[in-house]
Amino acid sequence: MIILNQSKFGQLPMGERLERIKKSPNYQDGAFKNLSETNVMTSDKGSFRVMWDFMFSKKVDVNPQDILPYVETNIKALNDKEDVLIWFGHSSYFMRLDGIAFLVDPVFCGYAGPFSFMNKAYQGANSYDVDDLPEIDYLIISHDHWDHLDHETVVKLKPKVNQVVCALGVGQHLEYWGYDVSKIKELDWFEAATFSNVSLTATPARHFSGRGLRRNKTLWASYVLKTENYNFYIGGDSGYDAIYKEIGETYGPFDLAIIEQGQYSEDWSQIHLLPKQLFQVAEELNTSKVFPVHNSKFALSSHSWYEPLDEASKNKAKEISLITPIIGEVVNFQDTTQTFSTWWKNLK
Repeated sequence: MIILNQSKFGQLPMGERLERIKKSPNYQDGAFKNLSETNVMTSDKGSFRVMWDFMFSKKVDVNPQDILPYVETNIKALNDKEDVLIWFGHSSYFMRLDGIAFLVDPVFCGYAGPFSFMNKAYQGANSYDVDDLPEIDYLIISHDHWDHLDHETVVKLKPKVNQVVCALGVGQHLEYWGYDVSKIKELDWFEAATFSNVSLTATPARHFSGRGLRRNKTLWASYVLKTENYNFYIGGDSGYDAIYKEIGETYGPFDLAIIEQGQYSEDWSQIHLLPKQLFQVAEELNTSKVFPVHNSKFALSSHSWYEPLDEASKNKAKEISLITPIIGEVVNFQDTTQTFSTWWKNLK
């Protein structure tokens, strides 16, 4: 198809990269597999009925009527000595830890899909762009779905990025889009990339991949990020699995777990966490703080836009701090007294 030949769809792994993939224990019969048997659709209604209901059933408050609040932070002017996180909505965020700049799954194009009329960002939720960012030491990509890997954004980012760390096979997209292969480090699950000042270990997630018609030709991952003073869990999209407990026991305890929680459904409950599972996962990961992401930017499911944050606030575990920043708000890890508002309340 001519449409699928457009550059933004990326490129399937080939050559030496494909040969490496074939040697992965997580690649079987021409595709990557989850550690546990996984169905993308778990509803007994069938995929067609689930899609029909999603497109045509009546939904309440899936998109906010109000413009979402955001803070206009001059990221370039922030003190390099401060350890901070700035969220851009959904699963995109900037961090500076121990003087090192990280950017995770940036999507600044304003939509989550191959075309601009698809899955548009909420008003106020697309308030930042590549031009607002400083130089990036490590660009981290969890997987190649459109709401995590945006062609327009990563192409524009190229001059600012020193190193890319991504899941196995995802580097083919980036190389195809002009990234120097020497700057791309691809990881299989449980593989680590150790640099002079940081280590990143790819850990399993329970999800799937693909930008076109063919699924699971590239890997999906979460990450353990270690700097001199911090140990963070960076969660990619994932349904619940016993692997969380193993990650917590092997790599924890964590100072912060950034966990996907939003755009979920009982119809695909094995590939995205449900609200009731957020703090169970946080406890199994052995983290002192949790930041729920994958919410507040795109309507990719049928629940109300504010439900993920409402549920996170309602189900909060007493012993785990909950981070709920406004888009653009500076989360300062050195400020132990910082608190966060329930900013989503009273918005329509």
